[in-house]
Amino acid sequence: MSEREAFITNTKCECGHQNPVGTVLCEACGKPLGKESDWGENLEMRYDGVARRSQRVNPGIIDRVWNFFSSVKIAIYLIVLTLLGSMLGTIFPQESTFLNIDASSYYKQEYGTAGDIYYKLGLSHTYESWWFVTLLVMIGASLVICSLDRVLPLYKALTRQKIRKHRQFLTRQKAVLVTEVQEEPEAWVTRVVQPMRKKGYRVKTDGGALLAEKHRFSRWGPYVIHIGLIIFLLAVLARGLPGLNMDQHLAFPQGEITQIPDTTYYLKNEKFTVEFYTDEEMPEEFRGKKILPKLFQTKAVLYKCTADCADPTKEPQLTEVTTHDIQVNSPLDYKGLKAYQFDYDLTPVLRSVQPVLKNSSTGETYGKFKLDMKNPQRTITAGPYTMTLKEKYMDFGLNEDGQPISKSPYPNAPAFLFLIKGPNLPAEGQQYFYFPKQVDKSQFQQVAINDKLGGSNRFLELEVDNMSDVDFSESTTYLNIRIDRAMPFVWLGAAIVMLGLVLGFYWQHRRIWLTVVNGELILGGHTNKNWFGFRREIVSILEKVDMVVDEKSIDNGGGLT
Repeated sequence: MSEREAFITNTKCECGHQNPVGTVLCEACGKPLGKESDWGENLEMRYDGVARRSQRVNPGIIDRVWNFFSSVKIAIYLIVLTLLGSMLGTIFPQESTFLNIDASSYYKQEYGTAGDIYYKLGLSHTYESWWFVTLLVMIGASLVICSLDRVLPLYKALTRQKIRKHRQFLTRQKAVLVTEVQEEPEAWVTRVVQPMRKKGYRVKTDGGALLAEKHRFSRWGPYVIHIGLIIFLLAVLARGLPGLNMDQHLAFPQGEITQIPDTTYYLKNEKFTVEFYTDEEMPEEFRGKKILPKLFQTKAVLYKCTADCADPTKEPQLTEVTTHDIQVNSPLDYKGLKAYQFDYDLTPVLRSVQPVLKNSSTGETYGKFKLDMKNPQRTITAGPYTMTLKEKYMDFGLNEDGQPISKSPYPNAPAFLFLIKGPNLPAEGQQYFYFPKQVDKSQFQQVAINDKLGGSNRFLELEVDNMSDVDFSESTTYLNIRIDRAMPFVWLGAAIVMLGLVLGFYWQHRRIWLTVVNGELILGGHTNKNWFGFRREIVSILEKVDMVVDEKSIDNGGGLT
């Protein structure tokens, strides 16, 4: 057994008090329990010698985990690793900063091999990754365990302070005064009480001994900071839970009611307005070069679903809850949901068409029906024919294998695959590809596709008679939808951290122990910072009782005065 272990397991003081294992100073008299050479010249007063759990001699598995997280060095390593991880997330833009991209190809196209590696390593969503969240959780665990490991011994030490202290305890403080006095111990102590109270000290006496203390609350400053940081971290982590946080950029075509994902809210872009600077209003260097918007505004109506919200076969029952003209820096705000004006697109967007089914051989038509781009009917009856929608592509394209895909959720190049059944058609029906836009019919060769699908005997076509049967959305507004129910707790944590900083920076915990024995006055003082001010305060107190003392005479520096 080493000297340190031998010391730690032998904690009975000469005053007879049995101290808990690991205690450095006797809880009763304050006498150091080890050799002076073991502990340095001045006493370690951080916890008044009370042992911490992390200082156990033979730790078990739980104690080892506790010791790991209670280490300040480990906490610093975790913070540094988290900072490095955060830096990795800033090399290229994160996926969440884009409106509409295919991340699997975007990073390679924009940044080459480095971007492709960045994406494959998962760094394009660094702040939502499991390893980054794990680091935050470990920092939180470290804050909790570091605080518990230290605050419990500190509380125990400060609430069980004894007035009378051992001579070695007093003379090994940093501020020490040893001198002779002629008065009786109790009379001298009584005289010094009033000047100390005028300085704001709370004074306790025991015959010829005295303990004066003030601003004890400042010792809790670091732990108040820890509490604030823990609340802050919990709030940040909670933002990843469903329903507590949303930050999405969504498109709202003019005149449409669009559901906000993962909520029961719907938003309608009732009218979008944009005004541009005239040539006279533009700065001279931009005239004829740029067209800049002066104002773009979305007249928005927010609805809340009250019935049939989760049933896709029924129309949701909506109730209007608020309206707002959304502009830059003037968002719609309703019960924590905010919609910010982000961007706009003046390109008309196809909303619906009303085609007719036509027999190309006879010219006969079989009824007009409405084909909605986003929510088309699954089954359509046109005369004697039944059309069943098999596939829908909002933005038609082909993948590397030549298979049809939808490149985006927006109706840029809509396409529909129908199965038509009826007279003069095969029993299993005939497939028919339909592109509502004329430009897409030519680009993707609708006739060739359908000839291949229907064979040589194909005779049915879908056609739109005139432009009155075509419904366009004149513009699209892009709104940044934000919901952050954890933000109040983020601000609460930040406010508590600030309170802890104020407690720790602007006040100091000051204690003065004084004992008069056999005509000898022994004074020991301790503070957690601002020793120069503390010594001046001691001098001014002693001057009030007609004792002239030089500041340097109470600067112990570890030796006896």
